[in-house]
Amino acid sequence: MQPWRFIRITDQTLRRRIHALVDEERLRTADALGERAREFLALKVEGILDCAELIVVALSNGRERYVFGRRTMPHMDLASVSCAIQNVWLAARAEGLGMGWVSLFDPARLARLLTIPADAEPVAILCLGPVPDFPDRPSLELDQWTVGRPLAEFVSENEWLFPESAPGTAYQPK
Repeated sequence: MQPWRFIRITDQTLRRRIHALVDEERLRTADALGERAREFLALKVEGILDCAELIVVALSNGRERYVFGRRTMPHMDLASVSCAIQNVWLAARAEGLGMGWVSLFDPARLARLLTIPADAEPVAILCLGPVPDFPDRPSLELDQWTVGRPLAEFVSENEWLFPESAPGTAYQPK
């Protein structure tokens, strides 16, 4: 159904304003991290200014007309936009380009900055372009923000066999 829109940012002043918005949220996130705040602040968001292509991705206005799957799975539009982003990411990598998904922003402020209508919602800022190398492990793992986990924590067979919740707990829709 393609309930997503890609906005290519080519204006340098607008890039700087997006960077400022992201940097403000970066400071707020650091405050929420407590003892790891200083370490988090070492992570820069300069890619917004330096990348070859800057793209903002939004769920489109008029989302209510996309009903396939949404009657029973209301987040299918978000799944669709995530798949679209993943497709860009895979295509970029196949072409030897890097991509970063920036999620540190206030969606309402970014929407106002880009004149996104009230019934649409920004979900990602993508930094795309050449990179010096491709590490053999994810950046968050290299920077010790997380660790790689075994596949058994993500895949089971025929039933829910994951340790983070009690077996037999029934799914309750919201």
